[in-house]
Amino acid sequence: MRLRLGQVLPALCLGAAFPLLWYAVWQGSRGNYLDMYQYQLLELQQRLLYAEKENIKRSHELSSALDEIKHIVARRMNVTKNHTGDIKWKDLNLPRKLPMHLTNMYYYLPHLREYVDAIFPNVIFGQQRTGVSLVMGIPTVKREKQNYLIDTLHSLLYQLSEEQKKDCIIIIFIAEVNTEYVKSIAESVKTSFPREVQSGVLEVISPPASYYPDFSNLEKTLGDSEDRVRWRTKQNLDYSFLMLYAQPKGTFYLQLEDDIIAKPDYIESIKSFAAQQSQDWMVLEFSQLGFIGKLFKSEDLPFIVDFFLMFYKDKPIDWLIDHLLWVKVCNPEKDAVSIITHCEKEKSKLRIRAKPSLFQHMGIYSSLSGKIQILKDKDFGKNLLYKAHNNPPAKLDTSLRIYQQYTLEKVYKGEDCFWASAPVAGDYIRFTFLNPLEVEKYLFRSGNLEHPGDKLFNTTVEVLPADETLRKELHYNGNKFNYPATKAGYLKIGAFENGIAEGNINKSIGRIQAIRLSVSSDSPFWAILSEVLIKTSEN
Repeated sequence: MRLRLGQVLPALCLGAAFPLLWYAVWQGSRGNYLDMYQYQLLELQQRLLYAEKENIKRSHELSSALDEIKHIVARRMNVTKNHTGDIKWKDLNLPRKLPMHLTNMYYYLPHLREYVDAIFPNVIFGQQRTGVSLVMGIPTVKREKQNYLIDTLHSLLYQLSEEQKKDCIIIIFIAEVNTEYVKSIAESVKTSFPREVQSGVLEVISPPASYYPDFSNLEKTLGDSEDRVRWRTKQNLDYSFLMLYAQPKGTFYLQLEDDIIAKPDYIESIKSFAAQQSQDWMVLEFSQLGFIGKLFKSEDLPFIVDFFLMFYKDKPIDWLIDHLLWVKVCNPEKDAVSIITHCEKEKSKLRIRAKPSLFQHMGIYSSLSGKIQILKDKDFGKNLLYKAHNNPPAKLDTSLRIYQQYTLEKVYKGEDCFWASAPVAGDYIRFTFLNPLEVEKYLFRSGNLEHPGDKLFNTTVEVLPADETLRKELHYNGNKFNYPATKAGYLKIGAFENGIAEGNINKSIGRIQAIRLSVSSDSPFWAILSEVLIKTSEN
């Protein structure tokens, strides 16, 4: 039978003390000190016995406290109900057994023992999708001057196929506790991306106010100001919260920020690069900046978050990742010169950089109050903001107010994009061919990588048949092509959907004199045409 440490220690001490006692008795010349030795040994024995009793008592108290925490968590872990303002929060579908990495949070953040529900987020909306390949996490906070979140989401969703949307989740973590602000950001996401919210591609969550500890007495380190220490400490907790929520939802977790743009093929590029790795890795980097574009295996997230929480008050998140790699593979017993070379080589096996970068930082105003940061990833390359095609000769005109040098002629000739201020109902863009043409296909793409939200909404594609007799017939006798006709004789053959209008033209319409893009309602966004393709039998 095993003895507890509290029982072994007194026994060893007493066993060592009795020979000393007999030795003192044998030494007759020191008989005067016998009483003193006996008194000291008895006092030592009493202290050890008292320490053993206290150890057992504290052990029982700790065990009882842990049992109580587990009991409370077990009763509440299947539901998280938060009613804040007018927002209707959804209940989380949590597992029956609380994962070990969540119970660890009570140790690193002891204030949570009083708020056991604080480790569960407020799910504002989301379909609780799981089993996807890629989960993307975007923490966002209130900025003093400009919010980039909607532009970031436009960029991430730009040109994603339906198949890709079904195999990913984008989680927006509004890391604020102000109810009105959280509600306003959630509503802007829902308004801008109703289909993605409904399908479950987008989820929006926020933390309970009780999740955060008291930030008023943080120790200043690294020469940082009190505000910066508070900012980076909260940021570490935000990343940790988001990672733990995302962990069970997919195979890989991609850490992003709320002020970035992405290359159109970023998902396929990430999957391809991950599949190419022959050795075990911890993080794949798709941007050289900060904590942008860092890919983790979801199964590693609890371990990584544990490390973050151990030192969340000490250093920024990107430094902590580097220290974690150092702990795993670096040998401190090597000499000062070789340890650097060896360490960097070993860390590079766990942290693998992909080039070119897939994400670019676009924000100027930092989430840290008063901080301006113009950071650019040199490996991202030049953004392709327009696409050129060989279009037929045409006269171009528009009612939109053109911005600077971004004219309609530029995009039609493939020299630049077309950019105009926000369209209103009745505005148009018109392409009148110098000679009537048999048009087979058309493609109009609005928005681009740097301004993915500047799209055409509620805009139709209309064609004007060259045959005047046919136009009169459409006006007086109705439409024989099953397309709605305007009073001017235009046929409405298509419309913009998610910023793109594309289709084939019925040959029975005959030759076409003009193509017009007609805006039917006011838009809050500016408009960019980044691609115009008019394919004819001649070109």
